[in-house]
Amino acid sequence: MPTLKARSAAEAASIVRPSDSLAIGLGPAHPGAFLHALGDRTDWTDLRVFGALLTDLYEVFTRPNVQYRSGFFGPAERFLRDSGAAIEYVPADFRRFEPIVQRLAPRVMATACAPPDADGWMSLSLHAGALVDEWHRCGADPERVLVAEYSPAFPTTLGLPPQHTHRLHVDEVDVLVESDAAPVNLPDPEPDDVDRAIADEARRFIPDEATLQTGIGAIPSLIATMLAEGDGGGYGVHSEMFTNGLMRLHQAGKVTNANKGEFDGFSVTTFAAGVPELYDWLHGNDQVRFLPVDVVNDARMIADNRRFVSINGATAVDLHGQVAADTVGGRQYSGAGGHEDFLAGAGLQLDDTSLLCLRSSTERPEGRVSRIVANLGPEMVVTTPRHQVDVVITEWGAAELQGMSVRERAEALARIAHPDARAELEAAAATIG
Repeated sequence: MPTLKARSAAEAASIVRPSDSLAIGLGPAHPGAFLHALGDRTDWTDLRVFGALLTDLYEVFTRPNVQYRSGFFGPAERFLRDSGAAIEYVPADFRRFEPIVQRLAPRVMATACAPPDADGWMSLSLHAGALVDEWHRCGADPERVLVAEYSPAFPTTLGLPPQHTHRLHVDEVDVLVESDAAPVNLPDPEPDDVDRAIADEARRFIPDEATLQTGIGAIPSLIATMLAEGDGGGYGVHSEMFTNGLMRLHQAGKVTNANKGEFDGFSVTTFAAGVPELYDWLHGNDQVRFLPVDVVNDARMIADNRRFVSINGATAVDLHGQVAADTVGGRQYSGAGGHEDFLAGAGLQLDDTSLLCLRSSTERPEGRVSRIVANLGPEMVVTTPRHQVDVVITEWGAAELQGMSVRERAEALARIAHPDARAELEAAAATIG
């Protein structure tokens, strides 16, 4: 189609046909004004959208004849699903998003960017993710439409040229939308005493000069804050998500990236989400480089880091060591993301460690429910298989599973369960062998 260039969000939304296909990246890549403008339309007959981790309650996904297929659920997906919207989960880890989109072959693709520089280059800002190559292909295809929405609230961030430039040129784009949309404000949850006990236990597995990956949530953020405030240092960062805690680690002067391997000298990530301070700090910051997820989450690249420590969470772990991290009570809660990638990568070298941190129990209307269980069973789906799991940590201690037999693993996991569930789990562990 002819290049349309600068348009309002409403004009850009009018380019999408009533029966059409659209793909957007994960979370921070979402073009907010464009998506809200799609919600102002009511003429949809068959709009199919692929994306992940919505950062707002976009009305378009509540419209009849609009189907949203998500590779990763967040609070918005869960709310929309529970409200009756046509929201479905597509099982895939983050690296598989690109082949999924290639198979879907959406006519329209859209992403958020930083404003263009004097030469017409727009940084992909807070998201490199899985769709970089597909955005370029879409822009080069006269039968498809590439929409880029830029806002001054989105920071200009850097890739690692020449291979990973982390940018689009205005000449590649069919429709440019200028907006005042701001990235999602994601403050850290306030930790409680249980979180602190888990973080204290995890801290002893993190040596000086370790290269770190941290997931989202109170515990990983608290661990990063403890490292920032502690005596150690010389850390590196190789993390799918760049967080507030990793920023604080940098600000404390504790990150050198001097012992990483291929990416010596840089913190590498594939997307960032946090508070406005994080986005201001990332703007033009050459210490942090955004690379596609097939690089950041490659197990071989992860293993190349020296003293690598992966810090992630889980919703439940069973006595076999199987991990549920994206379902709760039989329903989709989040997604696979890079969970297995980082546990797998950390298991390839003797001096690397993966930490799975979770509270030993949770409160439900029926009472306390253990998150260490005999078997995940029908209510939860395995996110990461047992052979990838190294160290599991609750507020009651750590189970170091690597090299243990199936019986020893079960016994170790039962010991870190909540005391109310421990006797039953110890009895179940005795039957495993």
